[in-house]
Amino acid sequence: TGMRVAVVGAGVSGLAATKCCLDEGLEPTCFEQSQDLGGLWRYTEHIEAGRPSLYPSVISNTSKEMSAFSDFPFPEHFPVFLHNTLFLDYLRRYTERFGLRERIRFGTTVVSVCKQPDFATTGQWNVVTEAGGKQTADVFDAVMVCSGSFSEPSLPLQCFPGIERFRGQYFHSRQYKHPDVFQGKHILVVGMGNSGVDIAVEASRVAAKVTISTTRGSWLISRVSENGYPWDMILNTRLSTLIKTKLPGPLSWWLTNHKVNKRFNHKNYGLQPENRYFLPVLNDDLPSYILTGRITIKPGVKEFKDNSVLFHNCPEEEPVDIVVFCTGYNISFPFLDESIIRVENKHASLYKYVFPTHLQKPTLAVLGLIKPLGGIIPVVEMQARWVSRVFKGRGANVSPKMQLSLDMFGLTFDEVLKTEWLLYLDTLASFIGAKPSVLGLLFTDPLLALTIFFGPCSSYQYRLGGPGRWEGARQAILTQWDRVLKPTRTRVPAGSSSSFSPLLAVVGFLVLLAAVIFGF
Repeated sequence: TGMRVAVVGAGVSGLAATKCCLDEGLEPTCFEQSQDLGGLWRYTEHIEAGRPSLYPSVISNTSKEMSAFSDFPFPEHFPVFLHNTLFLDYLRRYTERFGLRERIRFGTTVVSVCKQPDFATTGQWNVVTEAGGKQTADVFDAVMVCSGSFSEPSLPLQCFPGIERFRGQYFHSRQYKHPDVFQGKHILVVGMGNSGVDIAVEASRVAAKVTISTTRGSWLISRVSENGYPWDMILNTRLSTLIKTKLPGPLSWWLTNHKVNKRFNHKNYGLQPENRYFLPVLNDDLPSYILTGRITIKPGVKEFKDNSVLFHNCPEEEPVDIVVFCTGYNISFPFLDESIIRVENKHASLYKYVFPTHLQKPTLAVLGLIKPLGGIIPVVEMQARWVSRVFKGRGANVSPKMQLSLDMFGLTFDEVLKTEWLLYLDTLASFIGAKPSVLGLLFTDPLLALTIFFGPCSSYQYRLGGPGRWEGARQAILTQWDRVLKPTRTRVPAGSSSSFSPLLAVVGFLVLLAAVIFGF
């Protein structure tokens, strides 16, 4: 029998983990506390404890070509950005396609994961689960933690003086489902992440007044980028990542800042961030809603009064009926002993954000904690491919290198990891021998090489070679733009769009050669 692996959770990460274990000939058992798969992407009207909670209008922030599993493109008729129901549909198709369902035990909660007494030699874990009120203990050779980071809301009320005397209603964004509660009211949204801005925009269609309070501002990106293309297919390319990472920090920041401010000047809208490193917010409506007076941006909250709020550096009080705290989530692993993953002030020591650094054996891994500016599926899938090979004893050996890189890879959840999405994918891909060689391809398949270098870095690139090679990868890369245009060119026949002109190809070839020679 193969090595037994326990997978905790059947969301995006858990499904990827289960599939990658099967690919490597391991024996995964996936435990899911609810009655269905999909994790974050499965909408339920009522809020369940310990489970993420969506509002019905949620749409993916990354486009379908940049969010796909690397050997399973989205159906071509799906829209480019996906409503949560379609995203869930895709996860179901993936589950059926790779026969994952029989590996999942629904209605089963993981109560605890502890080292076996002989852990130092075997690396085994004792996993206690509960189903139908009955507890069971099993021994597993390895564990993949895929329980996500959107279940425990962070609501630091102590940071908001006077909240105890506030007479209106307040709740965390996790409780939000429908905008009708805001009808005719004065709304304050605290925090400016993706949820905060989404909720503010929805509220402003029915509310009397909506204010967003943000201490640090934020860059704002629209899903619709240059020439109407999806933002991530323009931004996440090998060429632009090369430019961004090879430039000195301040210059790279200036360039990004310049690009982001071309659409609208963030200073004029009260949004220009002070801090350099964090994720931009994705929203298509906010600038026009600020311009039309539907939404006002204010600094941080100084204190709450009975029916109003005071902001820092603003003398006048603002009347408020409802406050929505969009203050994020705490990362917690209730089933793990503190000694396994130490989360101190939102800081955990995880090698490459995956392996706890002080375990004698690398037989426990955490997937999906990283929040890069790019699709999460390609990232968790790559983590799962690497981890399943480490478990099997074939992948990059983790132990000796771990100690060295700790200082470089301490992980703070709040400041967004300064990890460049593409670099992170490349790093893990190189561990398992799946990183595409642009130079190698330049002489054997120049069209593919140019598409990979100048075009969007879609995850299919990581299936061109190495373990888990997929026959359809080249075709998927060369037809990615067709799948983007198919759902929008509905009035005229969709032609092909990705063809390089011959001149462009020659210039591209030379630029690429130069890039390779000068250290890419």
